[in-house]
Amino acid sequence: MTDRPLLLLDVDGPLNPYAAYLPGMRGYTTHRLHPANWLARQTPGSRRHRRGLRVRLHPGHGARLTALPYELAWATTWMHQANDMIGPVIGLTGDLPVIEWPELFARDPDGLYWKTRPLLEWAAGRPFAWVDDMITDLDTTHVTAHHDAPALLLRIHPRRGLREADFMALEHWAGQL
Repeated sequence: MTDRPLLLLDVDGPLNPYAAYLPGMRGYTTHRLHPANWLARQTPGSRRHRRGLRVRLHPGHGARLTALPYELAWATTWMHQANDMIGPVIGLTGDLPVIEWPELFARDPDGLYWKTRPLLEWAAGRPFAWVDDMITDLDTTHVTAHHDAPALLLRIHPRRGLREADFMALEHWAGQL
């Protein structure tokens, strides 16, 4: 563990702009991957199951992320498969820590995003920045009320993925700690 804040990374949305209109986004490469959680929701033997999930990734994102003053960790439904399938494609070497969700897509009684409570527990009072496409104002309010350390919740549009302004915001926020 280091004194650096955590950077909690979602895959779909921030790293994989799955809702992008243009299939050939500048700098991104398209891959067909077979993550276990996605496969489990497909009909076995179907065309989608055979072809795999279309994932757009930017091979330069790994270097950009590791250059930031954070300790990186996965906060994604890809869980440990992010280290095997996503990390090498974007240029991340080695295995990052992974938040292991107690239940995927669980309904929260207060309407929070299902990742919010387990993520706070995993962060264990450490400062963190979280990039995800599903963060809401409700989540931000909850984190502010229930996490004593600084936290930045950065909602990333799933059509655009992480952009220069997002990297700058992450760097600026960490510099203010």
